[in-house]
Amino acid sequence: MSFTVAIVGRPNVGKSTLFNRLVGRRLALVDDRPGVTRDRREGAARLGDINFKVIDTAGLEDAERHSLSGRMQSHTAAAIAQADAILFLIDARTGGTGADRLFADIVRKSGKPAILVANKSEGRAAEAGVLDAYALGLGDPVPISAEHGEGLAGLYEALRAALPEATAEPDDRDDAAVISDQPPIRIAVVGRPNSGKSTLINRLLGEERLLTGPEAGITRDAIAVDLNWRGRHFRIHDTAGLRRRSRIEEKLEKLSVADALNAIRFAEVVIVIIDAQTPFDEQNIRIADLVEREGRAIVIAVNKWDLIEPEPGALSRLRGNIDRLLPQLKGVEIALVSAKTGRGLDRLMQAVGEAHAVWNRRVPTAALNRYLAEATASHPPPALRGRRLRLDYMTQPKSRPPTFVLFGSRVSALPVAYRRYLINGLRDTFALPGTPIRLTLRGKHNPYAARKRR
Repeated sequence: MSFTVAIVGRPNVGKSTLFNRLVGRRLALVDDRPGVTRDRREGAARLGDINFKVIDTAGLEDAERHSLSGRMQSHTAAAIAQADAILFLIDARTGGTGADRLFADIVRKSGKPAILVANKSEGRAAEAGVLDAYALGLGDPVPISAEHGEGLAGLYEALRAALPEATAEPDDRDDAAVISDQPPIRIAVVGRPNSGKSTLINRLLGEERLLTGPEAGITRDAIAVDLNWRGRHFRIHDTAGLRRRSRIEEKLEKLSVADALNAIRFAEVVIVIIDAQTPFDEQNIRIADLVEREGRAIVIAVNKWDLIEPEPGALSRLRGNIDRLLPQLKGVEIALVSAKTGRGLDRLMQAVGEAHAVWNRRVPTAALNRYLAEATASHPPPALRGRRLRLDYMTQPKSRPPTFVLFGSRVSALPVAYRRYLINGLRDTFALPGTPIRLTLRGKHNPYAARKRR
């Protein structure tokens, strides 16, 4: 992508809808209420034969600098500074309002090429508003309907006129540039509200890329950012805080939680952030269990460790309690961090790399069957109606997470406790700490079964 375009405007004019239309996917949350978008979101956009990077921003509002709205505006200002061109959106049904005129001055003073876009221009009710938009002094308005995909041809022509050199020819060089021998590791950062997820990512990036503050629930969208850490590439998704389902009532929070769950399913490694002051909160355990059930590699980051009084054996007690509460993730990687000071970040990213390697590990079939023979010899499977269950052989058809198939006779009757015994043995024998392990049971075909039924 050879250039960047920022979408700006006051709240509820359709910026996120246009962003989704340009990237071709529903990446940004969209709702009827104003102020849904808070963080700036970036995406790979395409308009005709033009490829570029587009930034969705929070709605422009006149607010105190240190308030939440004021901090949102500073992120919008950063997007304007980063962009090569600006799409200034207004609502065609209301025309140019006083707020639009105020923020149009900000766009003009930036010195960046600006395209005035009159969104929601479908129908006759919007005609007067489109004409009224000329008074903003940003040139001819481009009438579109982001929701219905109308008027994009006009936007294409306006973009070519605003950036003639950058849009002269389709640029395929950037597409080739993103192809590398080692694709980035996809990470999702999850946890309860106000546990320090955005602050941690900002500290990793070395800049205030994500909106943070003392208010709980600031993050709504799952925002993806790229990180190069010690020469290794990562793509990190910040997510909304996850509360207990019984406490989630508002539609917008439900959308935010759904976005966070999608980020978990898309990730390869999930960092679960827990507060060092309340590490064994029930919701923290629920979140870690959810990640295990989704089959993702997991790292537990114990944040705010700098606020804990140092005590001998504190880490070993923490490890013991986590293994006890999450036996299905025994040996999970734990990193003690402080998102505020940056303490422990190297250890955290090292743990992410190690968890990713374990999650991708494959075990040779011969080694698996030696393990199975030893495990059944030292602890034979129980008998069923006087006949002992026979376990024949085991194989690993896939990794990510490590998945094993056990073949034998009447294996469907194998007790849960014995399956757990085999899984724990696999974990210890083949160095698979803290990763989800799947064990599928498959019985052998009995050629005499039909004869017995006669």
